[in-house]
Amino acid sequence: MSTTAIRAAAVTFRADPFLHEPADCLVYEPDAVIAMDGGKIADFGPADEVLKRLPADTLVLHYPDAIVSAGFIDTHIHYPQTQMVAAFGEQLLEWLTKYTFIAEQQFADIGHARSVAGVFLRELLRAGTTTAAVYCTVHPQSVDAFFEESSRFNTRMIAGKVLMDRNAPPALLDTAETGYRESQALIGRWHGRGRQHYCITPRFAPTSTDAQLDVCGTLRKEYPDAYVQTHLCENLDEIAWVRSLFPARHSYLDVYAHAGIVGDRSIYGHGIHLTEQDFAICHETGAALAHCPTSNLFLGSGLFRLFDAKQAARPVRVGLGTDIGAGTSFCQLQSLNEAYKVAAMNGTRLTAIHAWYLATRGGAEALCLENTIGSIAPGFDADLVIIDRKATPMLDFRDAYCADIVERLFVLMTLGDDRVVRATYVAGQRVYDRDAQGERFSYPAA
Repeated sequence: MSTTAIRAAAVTFRADPFLHEPADCLVYEPDAVIAMDGGKIADFGPADEVLKRLPADTLVLHYPDAIVSAGFIDTHIHYPQTQMVAAFGEQLLEWLTKYTFIAEQQFADIGHARSVAGVFLRELLRAGTTTAAVYCTVHPQSVDAFFEESSRFNTRMIAGKVLMDRNAPPALLDTAETGYRESQALIGRWHGRGRQHYCITPRFAPTSTDAQLDVCGTLRKEYPDAYVQTHLCENLDEIAWVRSLFPARHSYLDVYAHAGIVGDRSIYGHGIHLTEQDFAICHETGAALAHCPTSNLFLGSGLFRLFDAKQAARPVRVGLGTDIGAGTSFCQLQSLNEAYKVAAMNGTRLTAIHAWYLATRGGAEALCLENTIGSIAPGFDADLVIIDRKATPMLDFRDAYCADIVERLFVLMTLGDDRVVRATYVAGQRVYDRDAQGERFSYPAA
């Protein structure tokens, strides 16, 4: 027997609700079966149809009172900052100096890096997140530790060594030359190995010289299917600092464009204070933005203009990011809870359809993986999250008063957290089971 199947209500998306009528974008099957074989989705549809097509020996796992979705996608997160979530009282630049740079120095020790990577991956899976774009530290061993653990779980992850050659503690600095050589070696070791993808990762413009940013552009040319990630226009003081460091560039985004690292497979965290010209450049080049609402509120950075970014005349790819550790929850339901409030403060309304799209297919589009993950459809990776809509007494009570699936999804993103994740599947195998007796996490069978 190689085929297994899940039976539950299911939600997925056929199109972008920011660009089309939202109700036409949502696919809802109140009683669905998802068949999985060889790590892929083999069949999907109403249970009374799919069950007839399944091999006789198929194991069908039934999840009553649950909704199955494509696994959540996190487009911006720092695994070394797991140990400093909820660090008190600073805005971005002070927070980096007081907390982040201190914590990241510990990742020179690969034993420490392996320990944190183990916690980090399990917290993602507990939250139903199956793919993430991840910042490691400047230490190559921090990348090795992360990809080693991701490979054990067979998760599709995007990650890279941070590049910094100025404006950071000496213990966290590399050079343009060493950053290039170490990144190149890591790409050779990990990019395309199983489900692992390498990401060229200058931390942000202030911590890299022109020479190092140029090296990032060189790596981008040499490895065009690798990713690029960095930060952009998160904080007003940060933007002023960038202007002082790069006086020849006409904007923060232009610093990266001049280095040749703006395009598809490039992901920019935050983008709170972007101009219309910046949005237009992102649209033209295919660059993506990661909306990180819990982080932006926690650090007081500002309100991301989601509906401006997704404007139909020049839509920008936008994914959802937790930005652990300035972000306050691994759970993308909590990110959506805060994203709704950020949208409201901007005078817009983030519906449940818009929100769940961002956490799934929208994230896949931001990562240029929309034909691989983020949707429930035959041929896609079988990365799935099982959502228990009655996970808490309050959710159980509130569920009885939901008029339809859209209201139910909104209630889940407002009242839900990692407790609602009943199980997480990676490439068709259950790697997290909330209700298991004993160990809840398991590496998939070889």
